[in-house]
Parts: sequence; structure tokens; C-alpha cells
Amino acid sequence: MITAFISHPNCDLHHMGPEHPESPLRLEAIRARLALSGLLQQTMQSEARPATEEELSRVHPLRHLRALDKCVPESGIVALDSDTLMNPDSLEAARIAAGAVIRGIDQVYRSQADNVFCAVRPPGHHAETTDAMGFCFYNNIAVGAAHARARYGVKRIAILDFDVHQCNGTIDIFKDDPDTLICTSYQFPFYPWRYLRSEWQNVINTPLEAGTDGPVFRRAIEDDWLPALHAFKPELVLVSAGFDAHRADPMAELCLEDEDYYWVTRLALDIAALYADNRLVSVLEGGYDLDALGRSAEAHVKALLGLPFKD
Repeated sequence: MITAFISHPNCDLHHMGPEHPESPLRLEAIRARLALSGLLQQTMQSEARPATEEELSRVHPLRHLRALDKCVPESGIVALDSDTLMNPDSLEAARIAAGAVIRGIDQVYRSQADNVFCAVRPPGHHAETTDAMGFCFYNNIAVGAAHARARYGVKRIAILDFDVHQCNGTIDIFKDDPDTLICTSYQFPFYPWRYLRSEWQNVINTPLEAGTDGPVFRRAIEDDWLPALHAFKPELVLVSAGFDAHRADPMAELCLEDEDYYWVTRLALDIAALYADNRLVSVLEGGYDLDALGRSAEAHVKALLGLPFKD
């Protein structure tokens, strides 16, 4: 398996203050862990390029994009809401994060890679059609899905999201779209509070109680996601890879371990192998304990490379 690793140094320029958990240290932790383990050297590394306004506007209206542009400060930090802040470089980093998923789509459809991990920030899955929120400005995974449709004519796209928070933004953009299947696991009840009980037929919700551990998580994913995925037969699998459901993460109260991320990545790869000619693109979402984030990303990339969890 050829696994591409896409990132960009300018993702580190976005910061929201010294106490904010969504910090440049997150990507440093991932790079350091993957380099130390030797996995980074086994991937095909490349840099993202910024998404264009045209590419972003496939999922976010132009008026919303222009309104965000007007919020960018000349210096310092401004707040869009209580936990989503912006410095002068934030939207440049956000365009790169969305552009990374576009580049990943291009790589799997040009047969340059079998699968892709986009190690970028800011995250995207909380960004709704006209609302930046939850540390997110543009919905990276949605921008990638829209690009796959526009450039390659892809019809059936599955988006798998195992972040500890539900992907309200992705749901907001694709609700009632029969050609997009969204499978989302999350702590319940928990942020973002909206869409937690959505009834759209193309959204498979897997709410998990605080304290849920790996075995319970795995059974829930098998029961909820697999029947829907086999019925849907996706032509492309996209993954919102949030690692904040880890036992060590301070943001929530689920109790997953490194190996659970390896397992769910293998499940996604099996679906991609069955129906999508192995085409899978993953993008980083949450994960805020730096050590756990590095180890979880290592498990994720091991699975993408087709390596065993333990040597």
C-alpha cells in the first residue's frame, strides 16, 4: 500500500493563544512520533496547497467566505465565538487544511497513492455551511468530497467520523444528500449539541455514553456502520480522524486506546478495498493530549500502511 502524508508548515502559523488546546504543538507531536517510529519515512510526503475560493464555495456560500475574510485581524487575535479565534494567518492555514484533502483526492484518483493522511490544522468537521465554530473555519472533509464530485464525477461518498464530538458541520452540509453517507460516533450528550438526534436517512449516528471503552465502541461501530456501508457501497471513503476519544484526552470522557484507532482505521480500509478500489483519504480533526495524539496517529498510519499494530 502506498500511503501519502500531506501537511504544510504554514498550518503552524495559526494559533488561538497560549492556553488554547488546538495549538501548533499538535502537529509537532504527530510529526515527531511518526518520525521516531520510522513510519513517516515509509510514506510519500508532500505539501498541501491552499484551496481556492471556487473550491471552498462548493460547500460554503461566497457571502460567508467574504464575511470570514473581513474578520481577519491585522495583528493579534479576534474571537468568532468563545472557543474559535483567529489570528492574521488563520484563514491561510485553514485554506491549506482544506487544500490538503483536495490534494489527497487527486492522489488517490491519479493512482499516485492508495490512501492518504492529511496532518493539518485547523480542523474542519464543525464548520457548517455558513457558520465557523468549534475551532473550525472551513469544512475540510466536505471541501474534499465536493472536489471529488466536481473533478472526478464520484457519486457515492462515505464520510466516517470517529472524533469524540459529532460532525455537525458535515451533517449540516450533506443532510438529505442520498449520495453521501455520514457515519459519526461521539460522546452523548456533548458539544456541539445540535444534530445529535438527527433523523436524516444518510446520517448514521453512534452516540456513546461517557466512560465507553474500546470493546463497547467496536461493537457499536460494527452494529451501526457496517450494515449501512455495505448497503451503500461507497466509491470513495473519507475519514475525519479525531483522536480526542482517547482515554488520556482532557476534552471528553470516552476511553479508547491506541489500538482502537488502528482497528477502526482497518475497518475503513476494508470498506475502501471492497467498494472503492482502496481509495481512502483521512484528515486530522481533534486530539488534544499531545502524547496520546502522537500515539493514536501512529496507530492510524500503521493501519494505512498495512503494517501490524505490534511488530
